[in-house]
Amino acid sequence: MRSPTYLHDLLVSTLFDEELDADPDLETLGFSAMWIKGADLGALARRCGLDLTTRTPCHLSEILDHQIHDDSRWVAEVGDWICVMPERADGEFLRSMTEGGREALGLSMDMSSASFHYARDGRTVVAFDPFFPDESSRFGDDPHALDHLMDGLRFQISGDDVLDDLVEPPESISSALALIGRVTGTDLAADWFLARHSRYSPAS
Repeated sequence: MRSPTYLHDLLVSTLFDEELDADPDLETLGFSAMWIKGADLGALARRCGLDLTTRTPCHLSEILDHQIHDDSRWVAEVGDWICVMPERADGEFLRSMTEGGREALGLSMDMSSASFHYARDGRTVVAFDPFFPDESSRFGDDPHALDHLMDGLRFQISGDDVLDDLVEPPESISSALALIGRVTGTDLAADWFLARHSRYSPAS
């Protein structure tokens, strides 16, 4: 049985070099990715400023060095979905990317916040803070649109009064990643994080 922090831990160990001076941390180092359905790769590349002629096979574990060197981004295609990482994942960007009947998911985090967005056809369906996904942090046309896919997932960070079976940030992020897997109908570990896909350099 997988650890409740499995996807978070796998993403961290895949993205960040073990030789980093400090323990790698998504919140400190920053993370942002978009998954989009119904997009043509050529049109997507133009919107994201990528040069399709620079396509090079690439594992996610290799992208950080290239991204630092030449601002390359990792692009993965699984079924009807395409992931771009790193990429903007805010609501405004996702709404613009989904106009015309497309769907998109975005997950991002930094030292001050984390956010999950699901947009469709130019509108935010639901968005929330994975660490505190209560009613006050949810917004969108249908804040409960993905509730049926959240069984067994734990997001809410435990308060100081909880002593046992704590929910901490890595489990919240793992739950958000698992939710992305359920929406896309894919295995985030095998299909995305551990598989070889592509990297593209920015368009000049």
